Amino acid sequence: MRALASSPTLDRLGARKAAERAIYRASKGGFQAVAGAGRTFAAARKLRSPARQPVAGKRSMFDLTPSAEQEMLVEAIGDFAGSAMRPAAGQADAELRTPPELLAQGVELGLFALAIPEELGGVMEERSAVTAALAYEALGRGDMGIALAILAPAAVATALSLWGDAEQQSRYLEPFAGEQPPAGALALLEDAPLFDPLAPTTRARRQGADWLLDGEKALVPRAAEGELFVVGAQTPSGSPGLFIIEGGSGGLSAQAQPAMGLRAAATARLRLEEVRVPASALLAEGDPAAYRECVQRARIAWCALSVGVAQAVRDYVIPYVKERVAFGEPIANRQAVAFAVADIAVELEGMRLATWRAASRADAGSEFAREAALARALCARHGMRIGAEGVQLLGGHGYVKEHPVERWYRDLRAAGLLEGALLV
Repeated sequence: MRALASSPTLDRLGARKAAERAIYRASKGGFQAVAGAGRTFAAARKLRSPARQPVAGKRSMFDLTPSAEQEMLVEAIGDFAGSAMRPAAGQADAELRTPPELLAQGVELGLFALAIPEELGGVMEERSAVTAALAYEALGRGDMGIALAILAPAAVATALSLWGDAEQQSRYLEPFAGEQPPAGALALLEDAPLFDPLAPTTRARRQGADWLLDGEKALVPRAAEGELFVVGAQTPSGSPGLFIIEGGSGGLSAQAQPAMGLRAAATARLRLEEVRVPASALLAEGDPAAYRECVQRARIAWCALSVGVAQAVRDYVIPYVKERVAFGEPIANRQAVAFAVADIAVELEGMRLATWRAASRADAGSEFAREAALARALCARHGMRIGAEGVQLLGGHGYVKEHPVERWYRDLRAAGLLEGALLV
């Protein structure tokens, strides 16, 4: 860059100002990348006890009407999804990455701070899975792949808020409430047919005072740039646990793994080859209940995201079938088309209510494993059907990339397949 800046050729061509601007942008971006990759986690202050958001508690009546605060949040996220995410989704899908400016705007929305206690920089007085579900649903209407890229670090922050001890929170949690939160991901899924998240093949074994982890995780969002991971691994006790792993750890590597959908999330394989972490890296002291709760909360999050995408499909096909003319009349006049659109609306409401019910039970401190499983089954089955119907209702237009329904169909397949990556 110094040689280019001192070249007299720039003056002869009248290109010095343009070159200086390009050099400035390149050098600035390079310094930011190095600073991000070289982040070191250190406790800014010591906590005497872990900070936890209070649980909202049980209500006398089952009421899922959003509060004024929730409505404002959904409106702000909806504006961002429609004006910023939707126009960029096609290119992000093709380039297998989310533009950095969109990731920065996602941070500005304050989504990372939803699950962080107020004393550590959070914005919510109470822990609310319903609020997170509403936010994820609104993001899903923009694009599921971009939403996953934005929300992946928030899953790490949520895990630390829920199960981190005082030392883990003081070291890792506060940066997520700042202007430049670390890139991170919750890695549970593995490349295995009929994968059971409660029986991972990734292993953790003790060596002295440390843990050594070996295995491979699949479809980890933004893994190549990750600075902090929460990884699920089988422990010698016979039950899986959650481990905190910093991005620069020896033996940790990532390989691009583009999938059928969620391509904007830059998914990758995360390989662990005798990755050494201290004994303090284990979340919740290896409590199996915390790991099970993590799986259940992740499934609710995937349901919320799929509800948003299914809503986008519905909103797109209704005006299309009213405007598309065949045989001298709009195709919406055909009974088969009208019934198909009605089925989408019915199935969508079932997905939404099942997801909200599971999230509300999590907020109330009640057992919600059954409700999370029901929501997962409903969203996996009907989400895939809604995506397929969206493509079918557009006919040949549904198969080409001029219309977003083919991308939504590919993304909706993920709701019943992926584990981890998101949390409410």
